Amino acid sequence: MGLTEEAEGETAPQEEASESVEQAEAAEAKPGESQVYVVKTTSGQEANVANLIYMRALTNKLPIYAVMVAEGLKGYVFVEAAGPHFVDDASSGIKHVKQRLQGVTSPADLERYLLVKPVVEELNVEDVVEVVGGPLKGMKAKIVKVDKVKNEVTLELLEAAVTMPITVNADYVRLVSRGKREKEE
Repeated sequence: MGLTEEAEGETAPQEEASESVEQAEAAEAKPGESQVYVVKTTSGQEANVANLIYMRALTNKLPIYAVMVAEGLKGYVFVEAAGPHFVDDASSGIKHVKQRLQGVTSPADLERYLLVKPVVEELNVEDVVEVVGGPLKGMKAKIVKVDKVKNEVTLELLEAAVTMPITVNADYVRLVSRGKREKEE
């Protein structure tokens, strides 16, 4: 009996050590422990900087969990990491990186950049659009009707000899110019 008690006593510290290592690894992997940092870049070079930061994080095995470029925000890259020094390590020496802004950004601040506004919300009757997909690709048209529920627009082609209404998905059009109604208001 004394022999088994000693054996159990010897393995207990090893078990405690392995449990503490597992707990430490779990604590590092918690996404709640990470923060979102902002890196200021040259305008127009956000995607290049984000790719370089991502590649450095992979090669150096830095705890960087996400790199995001917001389409509507020029000159900034958002980096989710375990600490600011990891962001500095990943971004140091990259040509178009200016600086890391002090402090952290809350995920609530990023929501407005993550939510995509549907194209149909920006379109109105009388707007001139260009068809960007399908058999009519490249043709310009005037919007006759907007159906926001179905995400469709009815168009009259400007370049066609005969004007006939064509209904297409709003994702297949790109706004070229606003209609006369909005300019008068």
